[in-house]
Amino acid sequence: MPGSYADRVILIVVKWPVRPEFDERWPELVGEFTDAVRAEPGNVFFEWSRSVDEPHTWVLVEGFRDAEAGAVHTGSAHFSKAIGELPDWVSATPSIMYVDSPDLAGWGPMGEVRPRG
Repeated sequence: MPGSYADRVILIVVKWPVRPEFDERWPELVGEFTDAVRAEPGNVFFEWSRSVDEPHTWVLVEGFRDAEAGAVHTGSAHFSKAIGELPDWVSATPSIMYVDSPDLAGWGPMGEVRPRG
């Protein structure tokens, strides 16, 4: 996986319930915000996926180098702009999971699955 990591990564996962009329356009609607976050020096990854189990739900997995990088992120102009726009596009309050652990050092190979051949 791309990126290099320090001795920790702050991991944040957010489930975004999107209004049905915005579901297909979600990547476009959050595109500017996504690009801006990925350009932050402390951002390690910022990835959107569509839920296969929950209709009209997008899942955001984001990682930051440390708490300071997270504070820079939430203090940015692009974060404030997104927080001002996102309530118009969601159907419910997003659910968030936040993990800050010295044992979490970023992506590594999964030991249980390897390609055959």
